[in-house]
Amino acid sequence: MQTAQVIELFAGQNPHGQPVVERLPVDVTEQDECRLLQSPLLVKGLARGDLIKLDRGAGEFTLRQRSGNLCIRVFSRGDIRILDEAITPEMEKLGGQLDLETPRALVYSIHVSCGFEPIEKLLNAHMTPDSAWFYGNVYDPTDGVTPLNWWVDILKPQ
Repeated sequence: MQTAQVIELFAGQNPHGQPVVERLPVDVTEQDECRLLQSPLLVKGLARGDLIKLDRGAGEFTLRQRSGNLCIRVFSRGDIRILDEAITPEMEKLGGQLDLETPRALVYSIHVSCGFEPIEKLLNAHMTPDSAWFYGNVYDPTDGVTPLNWWVDILKPQ
């Protein structure tokens, strides 16, 4: 049996050196592991459906199992609703879903089997000089450029 809860994960530090914490909804398993119910906006390396073991005292986690979902973050200095109206219906056609909307950001989850090329083509078509998008769980969180390659086994032909 799973129980829905909200957990807090350490997401980094603000410019003043204070910790930033993100609250995320999860299902908690009988083994006290947490399955994310949405992709995070700030915590790097995770996506909807991932299974983690939480160190509740530190707000840190150990990734137990990937769901196969990509976390995609879209940011804008302008009105995010314009991007939402343009991107969300197209993302849904690809099988993705909008997990979170804030005044300046959108967070999507979509299974990696959809393919990087269609996702990137869709997102790039809607970016403006005031907006940008990023993968939240594709690159190593420490350097931001090294691909994690967790999707290689998922995309292997059976």
